[in-house]
Amino acid sequence: MRQLRGQERAITGNRQTNLAFAEAYGAGTLDETAEAALGWCRERARQAGIRTVTTGTGAALRMLAATADAKAVAEIGTGTGVSGIYLLHGMRPDGVLTTVDLEPERQTFAKQAFREAGFAGNRARFIPGRALDVLPRLADGGYDLVFCDGDLMECLEYLAESLRLLRPGGLVCFAGVFADGRTVDSGVQPAEVLRLRELLRAVRESSALVPALLPVGDGLLCAVKRA
Repeated sequence: MRQLRGQERAITGNRQTNLAFAEAYGAGTLDETAEAALGWCRERARQAGIRTVTTGTGAALRMLAATADAKAVAEIGTGTGVSGIYLLHGMRPDGVLTTVDLEPERQTFAKQAFREAGFAGNRARFIPGRALDVLPRLADGGYDLVFCDGDLMECLEYLAESLRLLRPGGLVCFAGVFADGRTVDSGVQPAEVLRLRELLRAVRESSALVPALLPVGDGLLCAVKRA
């Protein structure tokens, strides 16, 4: 193994510090209006006991949406709108986010948040309902990115639907795949963690996908659909 130079030793010396730095790197990079809306969203989520994407995960989603030059994005799990704000900021100015959630009340929060973040009403389409009932109604190959932050027990079904929904070169992303460290814990784990392990294996082994696992938030699994 080659000798590490001083700067490389500093970078690799403390992984926890590195991860914390990476997580905070995207903070404050949106305009003041959007940052205020994000704060409002996170507070609503805290009050409702809903977990939101972290700053690092949000920054990654914004970057990925911009990389894909996304005009059409599907989101499974609206929450209070945190991830949606990041996605909309990465999308094209004429892009439309289609977001699905089982709880209409959460989507009401998200609508208000998007409005307060400065997005026109026609930038988002809100569909209440169970994702596996809604997704089959969406157009084949009609999406540039699919973001999955829904029921972990349905993640493999989300993957199958995403492959149908995405155009060649489109991206699928799954939030929370570390499951607070349980995914790699050798102890006995609940069914949802076992399902996440199946998802990770399926994405890595799929000949239709080019995968990467990003260590932001609680783990962001991403993959590009091959042409």
